[in-house]
Amino acid sequence: MAETQLVTPRRRTQPAPFAVPDSPAQWHRVLTLLADISLFVGTRAVWAQAATHRLAVAAVISVCYASILACGVLALTVRRARSLARLDLCVLVTAVTLTLCAWTVLHGGSDEADLTTQAARELVMGRPVYGQPWPWLFGHGVALTPTVTGGYDFTYGYPPLAPLLTAPLLWLGHGGAPATAVSTAALVTGTVTLWRMLPAPWRSAATMACLGFGFLPTYGRLGYPAILALALLIPVVVRWPRIGAGGRLGAAGVARAACLGAACAAQQLPWFVAPFLLAGIYAVRRGELGARGAASVVLRVAGVAATVWLLLNTYFIVSEPRPWFTGIALPLTQGAVLHGQGLVGVSLYFTNGSDRLDWHSRASLLLAAALTALFVMFVRRLGPAATVLPWLAFYLATRSQDGYYLMMTPLWLAAAITAPASEFATAWQPRPRPLSGPHRRPARAAATLLLLSPALTSAALAVTGTPPLRMQVTSVHRPSAGTVSLLALRVTNTSDRALSPHFTLTAGQGMDPYWAITRGPATLPAHTTARYDLVPPAGRYRVPRPGTRIRLRAFTASPQTLSSTDVQAAVERAGRAVRPLPG
Repeated sequence: MAETQLVTPRRRTQPAPFAVPDSPAQWHRVLTLLADISLFVGTRAVWAQAATHRLAVAAVISVCYASILACGVLALTVRRARSLARLDLCVLVTAVTLTLCAWTVLHGGSDEADLTTQAARELVMGRPVYGQPWPWLFGHGVALTPTVTGGYDFTYGYPPLAPLLTAPLLWLGHGGAPATAVSTAALVTGTVTLWRMLPAPWRSAATMACLGFGFLPTYGRLGYPAILALALLIPVVVRWPRIGAGGRLGAAGVARAACLGAACAAQQLPWFVAPFLLAGIYAVRRGELGARGAASVVLRVAGVAATVWLLLNTYFIVSEPRPWFTGIALPLTQGAVLHGQGLVGVSLYFTNGSDRLDWHSRASLLLAAALTALFVMFVRRLGPAATVLPWLAFYLATRSQDGYYLMMTPLWLAAAITAPASEFATAWQPRPRPLSGPHRRPARAAATLLLLSPALTSAALAVTGTPPLRMQVTSVHRPSAGTVSLLALRVTNTSDRALSPHFTLTAGQGMDPYWAITRGPATLPAHTTARYDLVPPAGRYRVPRPGTRIRLRAFTASPQTLSSTDVQAAVERAGRAVRPLPG
């Protein structure tokens, strides 16, 4: 027993035979593995296309598959944190390689890429960029942006940084390839920047958020200027509460302010996040330096950003001031039809429309203002969400597509890792007497509800409106069982205002081109009924398979309204009446 007692303590003090002092945390292993797994998404489709006509690219993708598999094994077996950090770099290199391979195969772009490339061509040739319609870019698979006026937007409607960067790359070819090269390169650069700026154990999260799952690389290959804006916002958002710490910007602070200005000159989405960042910087610095010191810091940041923004816009301000101003404000004023996954889905899919669509825009602006006010009032709580809050307003807007949220998600990650709640513990918060007294909790809840109620009321008005036009299909001309060449309607204007309707037929989500009116008044007076004959834009409308929901929609511009009715039953009845030709 005595011998056993002497031996046992000595064994307990010995290190475990497989213990490694530098062993990585298990969550770090899991994060690296998840980033590695995310690279599988979408890779097969790219490889399949490359294997048909770009064998060298297919071979590189096959090597990337081997890298993904090897990294998956090593993520679970390496014994040192330093080795796992090197493995994070290997996952990043694999992701960048796959992104570039995908661009070499799929770089045709979208309407955004075509518009950006054409704007660059006009710029090189010394011609105006803004306010110029380019209808020949659209059709043949390139998406159109229909407006409530019955037309389409064929002009460039973004700030000028993307065309400026695209101009030197016009030699890459026709179509939108030059613009897709800019956005893809910006995404890769932004990813590497975020990866480098994050703490080492978190770096694989940057790979996963920016290049994994195929989401953002797809937007890059489509040539979205928002991807360029995202890349410029990344260095701004990482550790953003420390901008101006001690009252000094320094070279790094000036560079980050310049990136903010450049991002605002690339696309309009940064316009919505900039007020939150500036308000947050003021609150944090005021808690440290007082009101005067905080104001000095914010004014310097805003001044540098505004200077960079003006420099990038100067040529257009001087050469075409009015078209430039109209162009950069176009997404806010163009009157594009309802689209997206937000609240507009109620009027688009769940009801037959609304005569109060204008209230969607008002609700969106009111919510943006309310969220900014709430952010200032409760910055210690809401500070970490500064990069997420701005996008809530788009959920109520007439254009609420998921890209507005999805393309900025790497900023959410950057803030979550580098701007935690502890950074805002001493931030200044305005506290009027009613919000700081003994009944402060009910008072703060009431203040929050008061700020949000205008936006919520406007949203409720928008979705509870009634369709102003009552439409009934009277006849359908089907030259064959699979096509429609004419739709005859009886339309009644039930509202108190004359309306100018524009009709389209849609199957599923989205919006198809408008049909031409061959019979019927352009403007339908209030409380009157008229007959309309509609012809599809291509002469024939191909009927979808039986059971598909077909919606007849009528938009009006002033006021903005939507009236819809299901017509698949009438179309199918007309199809059954079509008799095949003999012989």
